[in-house]
Parts: sequence; C-alpha cells; structure tokens
Amino acid sequence: MSPKTLIGVIGVSEASEAEMQNAFEVGKLLGAMGLDMVCGGLGGVMEEASRGCHQAGGIVLGILPGGEKNAANPFVSFAIPTNLGHSRNTVIAHTADLLIAIGTGYGTLSEIAIALKLGKKVLGLESWTVEGIQACRDLPEIEAALRDFLASTSPP
Repeated sequence: MSPKTLIGVIGVSEASEAEMQNAFEVGKLLGAMGLDMVCGGLGGVMEEASRGCHQAGGIVLGILPGGEKNAANPFVSFAIPTNLGHSRNTVIAHTADLLIAIGTGYGTLSEIAIALKLGKKVLGLESWTVEGIQACRDLPEIEAALRDFLASTSPP
C-alpha cells in the first residue's frame, strides 16, 4: 500500500484577510478532493487552510516549530512538535508531495526554495514570483493543477 498524498499549504501567520480567505478555500478544496494536508500548524494562512481542510473532511498534519503539541491551531488532526524553530520548514518541504504557497512571507519563501531544490512542484496563489513556481490566479487554476499532478503521479 502506497502512502497517501500530502499537500503542503504554506504561508504567513500574520496574514491579510485576502490571504486567509484564499487559505480557507484552498484547504476546503483539498478536503473536498479527498486530500490531506501538511502545514506549520500555527495561525494565519496555516490555521485557515487547516480549518477549511478539516471542515471538508480532510486530515491536517501540523509540523510545529516549538516543543508543545498544544501550540497547534484547533483544526490540526496530528500535531508534531519539533522544537526546530524555522528549521521545521525543511521538514514541511520534505513531507509534502506538492506545496501551495499563499502570500509572500520570508518563511514561505524558504519553504518554496527548499521544495524547488528537492524537485517538488510548487503552486503559488498571490505569492512570490520565483522561477519554478506555477503561478495560479484563482481556485479553479489550483484545482486544475492539483488534478494534473495527481494524474501524473498515479500508477497506470
């Protein structure tokens, strides 16, 4: 049995209303598509994506920067305390099969860079303009890119 596909949703904890709305909709889309997600497990983009995914029936894995499980947002299904600080971004990039970046924080940029270095697909929704990121204008483009990715990674 192959492990389930995990989609990473990355973004800032101090998010704008638009970023939080985008994150919620992306999380909801993932759950509705039967996908599970991994994120940093805290607030802002991470919490809103977690909330959307959780509400749509998905599982949320939170890779926390600190050492306490109870620091996770309330929508995280499984909290993994790492006590790694920003280094936990490397764990998130390695864990996700594909990442969706929302917004332009520097932590988000570090996760993007690590994921691209690992050869992982990164979708951007109003995020950094970096070579290798597939910029998506809206939720339907995110969904289409996810479906293409899933079709390209499923066994024949």
